Amino acid sequence: MRRLAVIFVTMGTALALTAAPASAHTTLTSASPAKDATVKAPSEIVLTYADPVRLPRVVVTDASGAQRQAGAARAVDNKVTQPIHGTLPNGEYTVGWRVVASDGHPVEGTYTFTVSGSRAAAQPAPSAPSPTTTTSTQDSGDSSGWLWIGLLALAIAAATGTTTWLRRSRSKG
Repeated sequence: MRRLAVIFVTMGTALALTAAPASAHTTLTSASPAKDATVKAPSEIVLTYADPVRLPRVVVTDASGAQRQAGAARAVDNKVTQPIHGTLPNGEYTVGWRVVASDGHPVEGTYTFTVSGSRAAAQPAPSAPSPTTTTSTQDSGDSSGWLWIGLLALAIAAATGTTTWLRRSRSKG
């Protein structure tokens, strides 16, 4: 029984010492148009993050909730660009964004900006949203969670193997 306890303590110590440090998530460092800015109608939204990102999703909505983005957002290193559908008329717009940081964690946020001085008449948003403009409810998950599940499975397998080995060695002796 002592041997088994020593083995479990050794395995626990080894797991604790080899645990990966917590990774920092990226942050939005700048946006164009900027948060709470009043601007002329932009043709695109540009979001810049502290670190490279992937799987960007940007939704631009007007005061009525109609989506105004065109096509899919594009990520290059730490910069995400989202084209705008047509010319935005005067009014307040909300930018909702979600990216996956290089550490595998999803990061999201929202901000607003106002369009002023636009010559565009209020126009309805595109009538049939494309697959790139619908909201996804899927979560990308957490890659570090899978690491811990794998380590736990490895520890259980090692404990089972050690217990079996100890039982067999006792029965022979």
